[in-house]
Amino acid sequence: MTAAPKILILRFSSFGDVTQTLSVPTRLAEGFGKGAEIHWAVRTDLADLLHNHPHIHRIWALERREGSRGLWKLIAELRRQKFTHVYDAHTSLRSRLICWSLCPLLNPRALTTWPRILRKSQKRWKRFLLFKLRKDTYEKPRSGQRDLLEPLVQWGLAKTLPAPPQIFPGPAEFEVVDQELKKIGMTGDFVTLCPSAAFELKRWPLEHWRRLIELLPDEKFVLMGGLHDKFVGDLVQVDPNRVFNFAGRLKLMESAAMIARARLTVSNDTGLLHVAEQLGKPALALMGPAPFGFPSRPSTKILEIDLACRPCSKHGQGPCVNPKFHRCMVDIEPRAVAALVQSWKGAP
Repeated sequence: MTAAPKILILRFSSFGDVTQTLSVPTRLAEGFGKGAEIHWAVRTDLADLLHNHPHIHRIWALERREGSRGLWKLIAELRRQKFTHVYDAHTSLRSRLICWSLCPLLNPRALTTWPRILRKSQKRWKRFLLFKLRKDTYEKPRSGQRDLLEPLVQWGLAKTLPAPPQIFPGPAEFEVVDQELKKIGMTGDFVTLCPSAAFELKRWPLEHWRRLIELLPDEKFVLMGGLHDKFVGDLVQVDPNRVFNFAGRLKLMESAAMIARARLTVSNDTGLLHVAEQLGKPALALMGPAPFGFPSRPSTKILEIDLACRPCSKHGQGPCVNPKFHRCMVDIEPRAVAALVQSWKGAP
């Protein structure tokens, strides 16, 4: 009798990439059957995103503060697992080292067969054409999740997205969020705003966020972000009675629970946007200079400006080359976003 597949996913970071990769375990489980055992190696600070996922059987957390010592400790543990399949969804030096270490020639305890190793292509030639020659050969429409699922076709699996939800905040997270909402007297529906992003060029201008709040006097807003996003708090001054700052106050899965409670999320190109779509919640995505990680579900509406200079960089780090600085984000008008907030509910 053939042993059930034992599959390892390698995706250590970042917040947005890990969140988008959460569709992979479901697709693997559907393709390999209920007997498949799925493991995931992830960075410790992002491991909570994987909790409660029905198709992840074990999480291997890598503590980055331990450096190479922590990596070799993880490798030693993974080598004892005898994986039949490995999907390297990170394609970094670290993930490649793990793949090499799982091969029998380097692992005396695994003398049977090599694991089937699949690696997400970085498509460097396509990147060269895009950024150096301004020739875009990527599949349209852009989709970060489709790019992560595409390699699974080699294992006979579909690259279509599994239905949401694919992120699963638990009762404890919802209880924390409900208590926090009760403290601020939040009744009725509200909109979550995510004004931050890893790079400033990916951020919709702060004055646009202010104007959006002003244009929607009947809406209540919850501001989301990380511990270091202090600037987000400036938006509370627009109207402290209906704008509430939770940036840096919630853990990752508590943030997911907050977005799940919201009617709609308006977000820059950042991890919280992908949380909304993995929950299947309506979202408006303000997309600017970066070409990768585009939202993938019909529950998300993309707002973008068609410019010859877009995309300008891999992660949106710039520099901006448009004569009108930051035009790709500046020209997304608050009035247009406000109209969508009022009317667009997203796909069921």
